[in-house]
Amino acid sequence: MLLQTFRPWLTLLRCRGLPVATTRLYHGDRVAAVGTQPDTQSAEFAENYERMQVLVDELKGRSEKIKLGGGERARKLHISRGKLLPRERIDRLLDPGSPFLEFSQFAAYELYGKEEVPAGGIITGIGRVSGVECVIVANDATVKGGTYYPVTVKKHLRAQEIAQQNHLPCIYLVDSGGANLPRQAEVFPDRDHFGRIFFNQARLSSDGIAQIAVVMGSCTAGGAYVPAMADESIIVRKQGTIFLGGPPLVKAATGETVSAEDLGGADLHCRKSGVTDHYALDDSHALHLARKAVRNLNYTKNIQVGYNLGIQVGDNLNYTKNIQVGYNLCIQVGDNLNYTKNIQVGYNLNYTKNIQVGYNLNYTKNIQVGYNLNYTKNIQVTTEPPEAPLYPAEELYGIVGANLKRNFDVREVIARIVDGSRFDEFKAFYGDTVVTGFSRIFGYPVGIIGNNGVLFSESAKKATHFIELCCQRNIPLIFLQNITGFMVGREYEAGGIAKDGAKMVTAVACANVPKITVIIGGSYGAGNYGMCGRAYSPRFLYMWPNSRISVMGGEQAATVLATITRDQRTREGKEFTAEQEAAMKEPIVKRFEEEGSPYFSSARLWDDGIIDPADTRLVLGMSLSATLNAPTQRTRFGVFRM
Repeated sequence: MLLQTFRPWLTLLRCRGLPVATTRLYHGDRVAAVGTQPDTQSAEFAENYERMQVLVDELKGRSEKIKLGGGERARKLHISRGKLLPRERIDRLLDPGSPFLEFSQFAAYELYGKEEVPAGGIITGIGRVSGVECVIVANDATVKGGTYYPVTVKKHLRAQEIAQQNHLPCIYLVDSGGANLPRQAEVFPDRDHFGRIFFNQARLSSDGIAQIAVVMGSCTAGGAYVPAMADESIIVRKQGTIFLGGPPLVKAATGETVSAEDLGGADLHCRKSGVTDHYALDDSHALHLARKAVRNLNYTKNIQVGYNLGIQVGDNLNYTKNIQVGYNLCIQVGDNLNYTKNIQVGYNLNYTKNIQVGYNLNYTKNIQVGYNLNYTKNIQVTTEPPEAPLYPAEELYGIVGANLKRNFDVREVIARIVDGSRFDEFKAFYGDTVVTGFSRIFGYPVGIIGNNGVLFSESAKKATHFIELCCQRNIPLIFLQNITGFMVGREYEAGGIAKDGAKMVTAVACANVPKITVIIGGSYGAGNYGMCGRAYSPRFLYMWPNSRISVMGGEQAATVLATITRDQRTREGKEFTAEQEAAMKEPIVKRFEEEGSPYFSSARLWDDGIIDPADTRLVLGMSLSATLNAPTQRTRFGVFRM
């Protein structure tokens, strides 16, 4: 009888082309699973998979080359001086077996012509040190002596911005010759140039965000302020040096001949000047001291997590119970980001329980645990045990492919990145070119907004409503971008597409919950803005290797410019032949194709990195974990034009 009652519903689903298998007539406390099993034997799937695999292999090949830094000769010279390579330093700094989320690996990629600057000469990312998630900034002295190019400065500043937004301690592994002198005009004087690094250090420290410097090589001129302005500084003997003016400058200015070690070595700064606090015998010892410094931060973090006490509230209301614990919360991150939370409550833990009865029994429970580190994490969301998706991540290769002209359902992407492939869709039958709904990634609640076509007024209003809900409930937002823009035409302009699009853009701009964007296809025009592009300050923004980003597509840009030229020629009484039009269009299309590449974007830090689609869930999980170190500010929206 129940099936007969809902048969018209099932018929409607079939008419809309939606798979019946993705719905549940009744699912109680469980959220409906999303996604379908693709026909992996189909020609389209096979072609998509093959083309995406080529892009992923290319991505991995280029990444491996970048990891070599300045080349074999520079690496050998670096090692001969008794130094660890920069990536070895990071590996030894991190907790054993924990992952490192690297940012902007393709910084400066093909940016300076024949002058190669792998990774921009600096390695940045997030990793766990003594149980604490930290931003790590490591100079690569094998690349141009670790000197700062314009993009190096930009990458360093971006790492500090991530630290500020997410309240993450900073660890600087310093080994740099300072500013790149031939490019000093692009590095030194402006607001967001070299000096901003030290400005940020001062402001971050004033906000209680720890600054730890490990001097493992040269630290010259302005760069000397990195350890001098750090909360704690470590220096390696007969290797690390700190001075405002190096031996050549001292010789030129004063005539004094002095060695680098005597001028600014470990003995001078640890025993006389007091610029540094800890004396290290070698790189390994210095990294050990850095780990100890992090252990002593007494960095506190309020964990507000949902703990299953048998109290049930609304599915997506994100009610929290305050569990404040110390280091024994022990979030362990392995290769598969298999988070485990071991909340150990013993007899003598000074257990307190604070029951606040409000409108919906907003039940809170405060567990305070002391520990040497006393490091806690401010997670203002309810968490659940993580679950793997029902479908393999590698199927994304065959579903999405490399041809952006082929449509795919973003729900299939969602099904391969969220816990249990469960997705509680919001307004499923309204404004259906944007998909919105609630889900979880590694146990963290998220609101997901994904594109299934061009944005109409209904789509924009739906997304705006959903963003308001997530801000009200303190739920992080994930944007899956594959957007050509907002709909154009007389009918849509008359219908208010401009003001409705503005509502969405306003909501995205004002939302203070953590926002993370992944460009999984195209990112064009105002659609980039509405879907939280770089200008809208997502905490993190990643791109897939098949993605494209431009103000519009190359063909469209060429057609627009050709039309303008034709109209101008007509007014002048001149001819504009088809051959002339084709000759004009060709270089425009080619230029847009080159500039729309994810590598072009990543080289200029328009994003935080190009990722393998199969790694999306892992990257999002690590990013979400990082964002939840900082308290979320209340969102206040401006005026919505109705």
